[in-house]
Amino acid sequence: MNGTIASEATGAVTGGLRTMLRLEGLTLFAGMTLLYAVWGGSWWIYAFLFLVPDLSFAAYLAGPRVGAFVYNTAHSYMAPMSLMTTGFALDSPLTLSIALIWLAHIGIDRALGYGLKYQAGFTFTHLGRIGGAAMPT
Repeated sequence: MNGTIASEATGAVTGGLRTMLRLEGLTLFAGMTLLYAVWGGSWWIYAFLFLVPDLSFAAYLAGPRVGAFVYNTAHSYMAPMSLMTTGFALDSPLTLSIALIWLAHIGIDRALGYGLKYQAGFTFTHLGRIGGAAMPT
C-alpha cells in the first residue's frame, strides 16, 4: 500500500493509484473519441472544441486562487456529464457532441498528468507536480 496514498500536505496521488488514474483518463479519452466517431460528428468541430476548456488558463491572470477555481470547473467531470445527460434527455445531437468532446479533453489531460489544480499554483495538481519536480511537504 505504500506509495499509493495521497499526502495531506500536497494532495498528490502517487504510485499505482496515480498510474490507474492516468490510465482511466486515457480510457475516457479513447471512449469519448470513439463514441464521437460512431456518432458521426465533424472532426473540424472536434478539433476546434477540443481546446476550448484550456481557455480557462486565462483565469490565472487573476491569480492562482481564481485560476485554480476556473480551471477546475472547466476540467471537472460534473459539467460535461450533466451536459451529456441533458443531451440524451432532450435528444440533442449538438449537446451530446459538446459533452463527448469535453470529456475527451479532460481524459487526455488526465492521461498526460494534468490533474485538477491547487491554489499553490498551476503546476500543483492532484496527479502530482507538472514538470516532474517534487511537491512540497
